[in-house]
Amino acid sequence: MDISGILQVVSNSKLIFPEEEKVRSTSIGSSDAFQELLKLSQEDPATFWDRAARELVWYEPWNETISGQLPDFRFFTGGISNPSVNLLDRHVENGAGNRTALIWEGENGDTKFYTYNMLLAEVNRFANVLKSFGVKKGDCVAIYLPNLAEAFISVLACFRIGAVYNTIFSGYSEKSLTDRLVNFEPKVLVTADATERRGKIIHLKEKVDAVVPSIPSIEAVIVVDRLGSEVHMKEGRDYWWHEETKAASIVCEPEKIEANESGIVFYTSGTTGKPKGVVHSGMAFVTQNYTYAKYHMDHHPDDVFWCTADIGWLTMHIWGITGALANGVTTVVFEGAVDYPTKDRFYQIIEKYRVNKLFTAPTALRMLKSMGEKALEKFDLSCLDVISLVGEPFDPETWHWTYDVLGKKKVYINNTWGQTETAGSPIASAAWLTPMKPGSSGTPFLGAVMDVVDEEGNPVKPGRLGNLVIRKPFPMLCRTLWKEPERYYASYFSQVDGCYYASDLALIDEDGYVWVVGRSDDAFNVAGHRLSTMEMESAVLEIEGISETAVIGIPDEIKGEAPLVFVRPADGYQETEELKQQIHDQIIQQIGKIAAPKSIVFTDTLPKTVSGKIMRRLLKEIVVSGKVQGDITGLEDPATVAQIQRILVEN
Repeated sequence: MDISGILQVVSNSKLIFPEEEKVRSTSIGSSDAFQELLKLSQEDPATFWDRAARELVWYEPWNETISGQLPDFRFFTGGISNPSVNLLDRHVENGAGNRTALIWEGENGDTKFYTYNMLLAEVNRFANVLKSFGVKKGDCVAIYLPNLAEAFISVLACFRIGAVYNTIFSGYSEKSLTDRLVNFEPKVLVTADATERRGKIIHLKEKVDAVVPSIPSIEAVIVVDRLGSEVHMKEGRDYWWHEETKAASIVCEPEKIEANESGIVFYTSGTTGKPKGVVHSGMAFVTQNYTYAKYHMDHHPDDVFWCTADIGWLTMHIWGITGALANGVTTVVFEGAVDYPTKDRFYQIIEKYRVNKLFTAPTALRMLKSMGEKALEKFDLSCLDVISLVGEPFDPETWHWTYDVLGKKKVYINNTWGQTETAGSPIASAAWLTPMKPGSSGTPFLGAVMDVVDEEGNPVKPGRLGNLVIRKPFPMLCRTLWKEPERYYASYFSQVDGCYYASDLALIDEDGYVWVVGRSDDAFNVAGHRLSTMEMESAVLEIEGISETAVIGIPDEIKGEAPLVFVRPADGYQETEELKQQIHDQIIQQIGKIAAPKSIVFTDTLPKTVSGKIMRRLLKEIVVSGKVQGDITGLEDPATVAQIQRILVEN
């Protein structure tokens, strides 16, 4: 692959060292101490994970810290504990019961506050409700809710009684909901009458009523009364949340769970179109994400943390639930879209709750950047301390805007890499301990041994692009695919012997920092030259007036494929021939004539998931076939598909 453009981005990125005063304020106290910890975790992972796990509460100790190897492995074998005890009870027993655990805000401005004492009581109530419906350890519970406090309580209640849970994005259609429920086979489904998104009412219970008759495993549907909608309640099957919890006890003995027992099933898209049910253990998941969040975010007890993800994405479970609550901080949950009803809603929430630790997506920051500096002037955002990200490559241009303008050079930016299958972020930095490098994803993190290899599985030299792999297991790495063990082996372990294959293209630079440039299937061939979306998009985003961009490869009779560039102008900028020519010239200047766009399309919207990922494969499907075959309800705004189709016709 021609990677001259990527190498230029890499070579232009320089290390930015944290201030010594901030380094000393971290829990470990020095960069050297963290580097020693990192070295231990990679050279002697058994000792490292043994020490990390001992910071949590266990009923019975493990007899072996690590057993087996990829793809079949176990951590803390024989260790008995309970996730909810480590997320709630532990803090209550340590005297922090009156600390605020959860702040919820609805799209319409409604708010709820829960201390750790209050949240534990509500979790116990709902755990007892689930038990009253016959849910026991190992049974399945599906959660089809938006970002409500009840969604958090449902997850924690499942942890409490040892139920295996799956959360399903509340924007999904009946078909997507059905696909997941048929495979998962839950005993109980938790939903709401309806939810509000961008001022529109989404009738969740109606979708559930259409689907549940085809799912024989479902014995009960528990409904949160979110908007007071009139819904059909089937006697003997449907029950109101508030009625059931009102009569339930606030005391529920936690189930004793072995560290490797399944706790979470999370569906992710598959290349065949059939969702894959990624299985994570409960306690191993909690143990690693507690450790990772502590260092990724530099968590302290007085933190107010906001993860902008939806409960339907694993990101929220990693950071907003497990990482935050295991570290005893206050976590903010927001129901709506971060740019509704006004684009500065994002800033409003940070200022209102004095959020000092933020976890979001590059797309959200590009949206803020597009609003300009003037939008910042009426808000006091001096509370911000650490901003972490995941989801897609983070271009250096937006990185510098986030650091210089949003953070006033007083924030730590932690761009990370992770997948549904890896749970947390095994490539990242430690806040205020690791030098920042704009555009990179950091270095292999605690206990993570990563590599970049060629098609034969041989390591490539620094600065060479290759396939990202994981060489050693870590606790939160997925254990199998739900009911599809053979697909698990074929999807992740058939490509490079003894390694987890990430299906991402990456390079490691001379400083040991990893640059993940995108999915291997996001790359495309132009006249025999393999180009990456990341290098072209980074070049475009350097141009003033460009808010977002997405590059795809489209069929070309002569070159095989050619780049097509989608561009969304920033506020105050419009499509002009001069701007189009500037984009064209910028790509050629930074990458070469081989990357000259076949077409540049201006748009005021791009299709994204709720977590902020731009769906490039969906764009390609629209361009090539003129329509989208698959389900689009997982998009943050499904209407973007029709808008893109219209724009392409007009062009």
